[in-house]
Amino acid sequence: MDIKKVGVLGCGLMGSGIAQVAASAGCDVVVLEQDQKFLDKGFAGIDKSLARLVERGVDKGGITAEQKAAAQSHLKGTTNMQELADCDIVIEAIIESLEEKRKTYAQLDSIVKKDCIFASNTSSICITEMMTATKRPERFIGLHFFNPVPMMKLVEVVKTIATAPEVYEAAVAFGAKLGKVPVRTSDKPGFIVNRLLVPYLLDAIRAYEEGVGSIPDIDEAMKLGCGHPMGPFTLLDFVGLDTTYYITHVMYDEFKERRFASPPLLKRLVLAGWYGRKSGKGFYDYADPKNPVPGTFV
Repeated sequence: MDIKKVGVLGCGLMGSGIAQVAASAGCDVVVLEQDQKFLDKGFAGIDKSLARLVERGVDKGGITAEQKAAAQSHLKGTTNMQELADCDIVIEAIIESLEEKRKTYAQLDSIVKKDCIFASNTSSICITEMMTATKRPERFIGLHFFNPVPMMKLVEVVKTIATAPEVYEAAVAFGAKLGKVPVRTSDKPGFIVNRLLVPYLLDAIRAYEEGVGSIPDIDEAMKLGCGHPMGPFTLLDFVGLDTTYYITHVMYDEFKERRFASPPLLKRLVLAGWYGRKSGKGFYDYADPKNPVPGTFV
């Protein structure tokens, strides 16, 4: 099952990153958005990302100007879902809303060819629930990429109880074709990474609430003591507190265990609109992005 043409739903941070790596791997890529302005913004981001790789140079893991031009020649944006009709795989990277995802898949199901694979980049929503909106349960999987997609090597390949073995193997091979390291997992909340990462992040918040240490001291301890590239509060702000808060609900609803429940402080920061880097304030204040100032909440 050779995947040559790729559809990407959404041209935000994740969608544009997925489109970039697929085009760089030689696939023809069609990116669908609701409005041309979102395509323009996403494609401008792809151009900047590829330009940075050219500046880095091939000897330091970058690319040539010719490779940048080749990748861009494989990219096409559209606001017409019909242009995805002949795709071999369609990867969804839209808003983390089960209702919106199911609605989109139901519309797409009657448009694309019957052997097209549907894949979701969701980090938390049940793949099986999305799958039931279509008539191709055996051709439905999860492909969970990590941010920033062009730099992060991992992709979680998620199967449901209905996924056909040959489809699963094709998805694993496709992940490798994109230069990623595919890991196999099943349709359980959080998959592998968030199943282990989220409780760690929530425990860091609880430790702070209980007076174990300050925000910068906990961050520094985990960086220097465990070799993590960034501490838990810096990571929370990078991922987005609203995103983490949403994931805690999905995981707690499934397992009903305290380790997956949102700590009070996380809930209050989200209610206040303090989502982290993207809103300018979270556990740190990013008024000066180069010198974030830790907050004091307890």
